Amino acid sequence: MPTLSSRAGRATLGLLMLTLSALAVVVAATSTPVRAADPVTVLTSSFEDGTGQGWARRGTVELVENSTAVAHAGTRSLLTSGRTASWNGPSRDLLTTVTRGTRYTYSVWARAAAGAGSVQLRMSVERRWQGTASYEQVVNSTTVTDGGWTQLTGGYTLANDADFFAVYVETVSGTASFHIDDFSLSYLPPSPIQTDIPSLKTVFANDFPIGAAVGRPQLLAERGQLLAKHFNSVTAGNAMKWDATEPTEGVFNYTDADAIVAFARANGMKVRGHTFVWHNQTPAWVFNDANGQPMTATPANKTLLLARLEAHIRAVGGRYAADVSAWDVVNEVIDENQSDGLRRSTWYTITGLDYIRTAFRVARQVAPNAKLFINDYNTNVQAKRDKLYNLVASLKAEGVPIDGVGHQQHGNISWPTGAETDSMIATFIPLGVEQQITEMDTSIYTSSSESFTTPPADRLASQAARYKAWFDVYRKYKANITSVTLWGLADDETWLDSYPVSRKDFPLLFDVQLQAKPAYWAVIGAASPTATGPASPSPSPSRSPSPSPSVSPSASASPSPSASRSPSASPSPSVSPSPSGSGSPVSCRVKYTVTNQWNSGFQGDVVVTNTGPAAVNGWALRWTFANGQVVNQSWSSVYAQSGANVTITNAAWNGTIGANGGTASFGFLSSWSGTNTAPAAFTLNGNACALG
Repeated sequence: MPTLSSRAGRATLGLLMLTLSALAVVVAATSTPVRAADPVTVLTSSFEDGTGQGWARRGTVELVENSTAVAHAGTRSLLTSGRTASWNGPSRDLLTTVTRGTRYTYSVWARAAAGAGSVQLRMSVERRWQGTASYEQVVNSTTVTDGGWTQLTGGYTLANDADFFAVYVETVSGTASFHIDDFSLSYLPPSPIQTDIPSLKTVFANDFPIGAAVGRPQLLAERGQLLAKHFNSVTAGNAMKWDATEPTEGVFNYTDADAIVAFARANGMKVRGHTFVWHNQTPAWVFNDANGQPMTATPANKTLLLARLEAHIRAVGGRYAADVSAWDVVNEVIDENQSDGLRRSTWYTITGLDYIRTAFRVARQVAPNAKLFINDYNTNVQAKRDKLYNLVASLKAEGVPIDGVGHQQHGNISWPTGAETDSMIATFIPLGVEQQITEMDTSIYTSSSESFTTPPADRLASQAARYKAWFDVYRKYKANITSVTLWGLADDETWLDSYPVSRKDFPLLFDVQLQAKPAYWAVIGAASPTATGPASPSPSPSRSPSPSPSVSPSASASPSPSASRSPSASPSPSVSPSPSGSGSPVSCRVKYTVTNQWNSGFQGDVVVTNTGPAAVNGWALRWTFANGQVVNQSWSSVYAQSGANVTITNAAWNGTIGANGGTASFGFLSSWSGTNTAPAAFTLNGNACALG
């Protein structure tokens, strides 16, 4: 597609492409997966000519200038200094450079300025259309230092009309100076989809609808063709959430949600609505009282919050009443570590269970033909699903109109097993509710320290086995399961690229070139044309795995000048064994990293290394926060906090840390306000640990 430089031309093209993508476009058949084309680079910035090469400041006071102080390659870089806000930074206009509907790779090398130490940077884009600005994150928060260069790399597709579009680099917090160098913007020429392979929706026609969670980019060109060929259900991955539809009270934005619904109509697809109520991706104004201050638990605030909830559901649910067949009415309300099993979200602390009752009651009124679901993660873990079961049973006994339970099923190549998935489904059958798999994907990683630019063959084989094991269970219970949805369309764009760390993941059935992977062939029960071994390898024997965090994905937006919205982290299964200790003094080292931070919270990742000669069997890591931070979730661990003192104990499967360099890792989400100083000291089973 040619690049358009005029605003009118871009707008016209946007309407044309959406119209075409909403139709069943016929493409030339291809018998086998195509070879990936070489990337095409459309823009580079090396700064070697002594200028800013089109980069300019976003604010009004910071200085963006060519520098010879340090360079990634050559002798020059671009230095940003004199910043007064975190969103101040270098920006490059790309409106006439990018083509709508093409996914570009954005890459830049970054380094903190001399004396700045360690800095959290991220790369984002700003899009404006007719006076309204939108901000989306391309590269998650990444630590850079003044001692070396770090590459920030991510992908983004401009899918909406724009009369301004630019990429920029900013800090997560603070105003430290930093350098960038060797920026590049490139894309892979699109490959035709495979039109002569079985469509997933046909393979599962007698079992259940098969869906994908999408955004507007997945409606365009080859991705739109892939979506229409294989799926008969779509979920609006982010476009129907509260922050997308009602960012300001009473002011609604349906642009992306309308586009997804229009595509579904044109292609005969069901639509799943996601989600009315969630503790994340809810604008701050929702939880402010009548005076604009954060709510406390008072009768007046309860009345106000429930009124806002009702008004929101009536507006959004009413708009899509004729199109949405199922709604995730409430999302992730269970915390199995609480005695009553209920997450202590602001919704709960202000209203108790009445927010759930209100949400389902109003949803039934405005969308009487839609099935209403309560949706959660880690329901394959007994402690979690039992608490969810009890809640659903109790609410249904009250007459709350809950039609079904949604299982997210975010896993990896080691977890969960088919048996755990079987128990997940079987548990809820006595309730007489529908069940749906709502957000399925399978990471190729089992720890945060792994990273591949190309997925190894053995990982793809293990992934295929995991998918097959799950789908075997789904088919077994097809009388109870009324929909199965993957969280994404293809590996070219997945939320797992930025969570739990920034790296390329490959969690879906189609690869970055939209070609069928071994997992696809395993799921449909056929041999891949290029396979050299069995199409459906058996899963490895069940053992205690090291699961990646099971997370409910969200938009990775980073509006400036305010900080980035929170990712919706949801912990992996955690059991709380008491640390037994190793019977001798422990020698240890702790690496504590803030991997993402936003205006009210942050994500921390911790690696504990046993530097001693004896294994540690059962462990407890303790530290003290200096600035009032409060942990509210953890994964691969069990957390407890008393005042400023935090204790993290091992999960059931990672209680042993091997001698002489063995490690255990975990992550957590915490609130913060104003300052977020890292803990100054850690102890492992009572023994002081070194840092770093």
